[in-house]
Amino acid sequence: MDFQTDRHIGNILKERNIILRGADAATSQGYTQVPNFLLKMKDLSSGDKMAFAMLLSYAWQNDFSFPGQAKLAEDMGLTERSVRRHVQALEDAGLLVIQQRGQGKTNIYELNLVVTKGKVRKVRPIQSGQKRPV
Repeated sequence: MDFQTDRHIGNILKERNIILRGADAATSQGYTQVPNFLLKMKDLSSGDKMAFAMLLSYAWQNDFSFPGQAKLAEDMGLTERSVRRHVQALEDAGLLVIQQRGQGKTNIYELNLVVTKGKVRKVRPIQSGQKRPV
């Protein structure tokens, strides 16, 4: 399969064994690309991976993601308790850093997409006033 950059995505998809009917890459609801390294992580459950994908889908507007656990639970069709379990697994794997902003405010979820030698490199949370790495 040829992946030259001057080829249109529609032409590339024609060579695949997955057909997207009625789908457009820029649909009104958008789409979320999930990194392959995450999909292949054997120590994460499918729910953990879906939670990461949902957080990633919220983050496209900013560098950070601001959903509450109730919003995550509603969008994923889960209970808040299940969402907390999946979020904790992402934290434990080094894929997520949560910054609590205080009573009545949603947390900030910082997604870690830094992979070195096939392993997720744990990152520290960004402190208030600190610049984000580029």
